Amino acid sequence: MASATHPEHDADELCSGAAALYERALREGHLRPEDVDATPCLVDFGLLRPSVDDPNRLEPVTPVVALHRLLSTSEERVALERRREARLADLFEPLMRLDGRRTAAGDSSVAAVLDGSDRIGRAITQALAEGREELLAIQPHISHTQTPLAVRADALVRDQDFLDRGGRIRTLYQHTLRHAPSVLARYERLRGDAQARTLDEITDRLLVVDRTVAFIPANADRTLALEIRHPVIVAFLATAFDRLWRLATPMHPQAAEPVAPDGITPRQRAIATLLVEGHTDAVIADRLGLNIRTARVHIAKLAATLGSDSRAQLGYLIARSGILDREE
Repeated sequence: MASATHPEHDADELCSGAAALYERALREGHLRPEDVDATPCLVDFGLLRPSVDDPNRLEPVTPVVALHRLLSTSEERVALERRREARLADLFEPLMRLDGRRTAAGDSSVAAVLDGSDRIGRAITQALAEGREELLAIQPHISHTQTPLAVRADALVRDQDFLDRGGRIRTLYQHTLRHAPSVLARYERLRGDAQARTLDEITDRLLVVDRTVAFIPANADRTLALEIRHPVIVAFLATAFDRLWRLATPMHPQAAEPVAPDGITPRQRAIATLLVEGHTDAVIADRLGLNIRTARVHIAKLAATLGSDSRAQLGYLIARSGILDREE
């Protein structure tokens, strides 16, 4: 924590400059990264975090939450931490008296911002290590295919440990991953109550552990994530997963192939729905986890099945055929 201008110190001995900046952040609601160049301890100790909306903006963690996190390490050094608790309480007590809704006790207990893939991975690993019952996971095509092999290997070990402790894992994928070698290899190796199902369309990545904590991406390139512990929000996400799960087609441990009545496959029906809604080929490919060339092949097959010669006629024939009104 030491530099040419910043002395080394413990978390319970914030330097005067850091304490003043933290108080300013609480009053104003945010700081810019350049404001804290001389006091890196504010970020290192978790008192400031990147904004979900603007990574170049630092927002203060409320004093109550910051105090709780800093005290969480006391298990390993109980005797020493008792003295540290008193010092931290003295440090944060005047800050918690500051006016403003940002210092309310429950203000940021809704979600914590996790910055960087390493920190996100550690938080998920910790949540699963503490979990005992169930992991709900949604893994879209892009999330699975862009995950490095080393990260997948670590996740396999982590998930197997969870299963060995009696937990259950339920995972939703897109239909495009039903026969992916990497996905099939995962379920060949896992031992325990691991189930998987697929849908044409799913949400962005979601992890819910024991219905008490959830993780979702916080930006497009997945370098930021939200760790959510608010019981109402976590319950909402778990319920949404349950409803998608009931609609999905089993993949593991017993696979059931999607049916294709009247020669129209479930994937073609999904494409037909998006075509009628007016989406472009690129959007259809992205929504269904396909590359654009594969999406166009499916559109061409659908057009051939319905006897269409043009895009405009295809939309008319889809509506006339009634295929979107039929039950799967």
